[in-house]
Amino acid sequence: MARAQETFNKKEKEKKRLKKREDKQKKKAERKANAVKGLSFEDQLVYVDENGHFTDTPPDPTKKVKVDAESIVIGIPKKEDIEEEEEVAKEGKVSFFDTSKGFGFIIDSVNQEKYFVHVSGLIDEIQENDKVTYELEKGMKGMNAVRVKKI
Repeated sequence: MARAQETFNKKEKEKKRLKKREDKQKKKAERKANAVKGLSFEDQLVYVDENGHFTDTPPDPTKKVKVDAESIVIGIPKKEDIEEEEEVAKEGKVSFFDTSKGFGFIIDSVNQEKYFVHVSGLIDEIQENDKVTYELEKGMKGMNAVRVKKI
């Protein structure tokens, strides 16, 4: 005896599909019944007031602001136009430096923050407990000390 080709799951999917189609037809008929007919073009317009809110009344021409198109800047300002902050050389003390591995840490003398320093960021050779001046630069894991000079 052969099994039926239509399984329970197939029947359920077909029922859902037919129900969905039926709902869609009902919504379409409802939209047609409630459609706004006979409105003129002017009645269908929506305006935006000076505050950005939708309204059905046209904007007041006395509140219109004249904007000079030449004054609008499009794009990113050139690098020369951006005011660069003067990097003040900070002072600190070398708390740890491993010459064989080429890295260490500097403790800031003002706020006691620890900064990573790499041998590639050195100007002078440094050792532990040396007083140094340095600048900060954003690294992969935080701020790094670069351009490190011994005082």
